Amino acid sequence: MHAITIPEPGGPEALVWSEVPDAVAGEGEVLVEVLAGAVNRADILQRQGFYNPPPGASPYPGLECSGRIVEIGPGVSGWAVGDEVCALLAGGGYAEKVAVPAGQLLPVPKDLDVKRAAALPEVVCTVWSNVFMVAHLRPGETLLVHGGSSGIGTMAIQLAKAVGAKVAVTAGTPQKLERCAELGADILINYREQDFVEEVRKATDGAGADVILDNMGAKYLDRNVNALAVNGRLAIIGMQGGVKGELNIATLLGKRAAISATSLRARPPAEKTAIVAAVREHVWPLLDAGHIRPVVDRELPMSDAAAAHRVVEESGHIGKVLLVTQ
Repeated sequence: MHAITIPEPGGPEALVWSEVPDAVAGEGEVLVEVLAGAVNRADILQRQGFYNPPPGASPYPGLECSGRIVEIGPGVSGWAVGDEVCALLAGGGYAEKVAVPAGQLLPVPKDLDVKRAAALPEVVCTVWSNVFMVAHLRPGETLLVHGGSSGIGTMAIQLAKAVGAKVAVTAGTPQKLERCAELGADILINYREQDFVEEVRKATDGAGADVILDNMGAKYLDRNVNALAVNGRLAIIGMQGGVKGELNIATLLGKRAAISATSLRARPPAEKTAIVAAVREHVWPLLDAGHIRPVVDRELPMSDAAAAHRVVEESGHIGKVLLVTQ
């Protein structure tokens, strides 16, 4: 089979479409013929040499994919050869085939093209596990999403609105904010021109955000805490703004607030299986009914993953960038 390899860390040109040994389904796994994968920021970090796969994972980048099952491994039930699926991966999505633990599979939602389903697993599992399973966003509360026009952001807007929450977003251009509004965002903040702390307080009569989903890390840490409401919850899922920041503990204590930080990739299979099961129970009915949909910016050939990485690094896209094998 072919896969994107990284002979040496570096820029987008470090991604090489190579012939590699076929993937094989092991105990509790299925083999998926990949029709599409999706680009995540973690893939860029891996390409740069800063985010190695966890032990036992595929060395190839790619944390989600969609396709068809072509082989069932020992100990797997409930799936059949030919089933159209999407999958949460620890790696290996940038390839023509990938072995997937059966607990990390999801059926392709009703009336959704199988390739577009590649835009779902990582973002839906990230949003659901952080915003709902950890931060417990409730109807009537306010969610602030940094990077509202990203793959994570566009899904967070839709899921929060689906449960009856109010949504504030930050983005860097009027076009991105307009797309967020189309998805249901109530409070639109241009982070290049506006202070998100002031804007969130203004829009909530001084209360602040009940939950913040943050991809920036250190750069926004102190301001995020200032933007929280009393009993607010800050969920950190990225470090695009650095890894070390200062925090006023007195402010945190005064608000009786909580900070959580999680990642999906290195979690044990049992934890991923639990998250995927929760997503299938709570989110898949919304997808099947057409109430939410993945937002796809463009599709590019998987063999030209370098071009896709350039698009994502330039941050001109809205939603997900997909890599298609055929």
